Amino acid sequence: MVADTFNSFEGFKCNPVQGAMYAFPQFTLPPKAIAEAKKQNKAPDVFYAFELLENTGICIVPGSGFGQQPGTYHFRTTILPQTDKLKSMLDKFKEFHTQFLKKYG
Repeated sequence: MVADTFNSFEGFKCNPVQGAMYAFPQFTLPPKAIAEAKKQNKAPDVFYAFELLENTGICIVPGSGFGQQPGTYHFRTTILPQTDKLKSMLDKFKEFHTQFLKKYG
């Protein structure tokens, strides 16, 4: 469910989660979002993570903290909540991402 949902987001790619408690989606960011992140002196994935947290209460760990290829972005998210809570979180996440792309796309 987690990988399928993230893969339905524009610009996201998530490998299937197999027996782990984490998912590591990779995503693209619009140039305006990257410029805004630089203006705020933040890594672009950190900027996205803070926007997500401030707007939804959803906490993710930016991939730049783990090391990632330059120009790529990913994050780690925990997938331990019960199915109904996880579905609710993913719905809220998708709504945020859609609005983020409208604002910075």
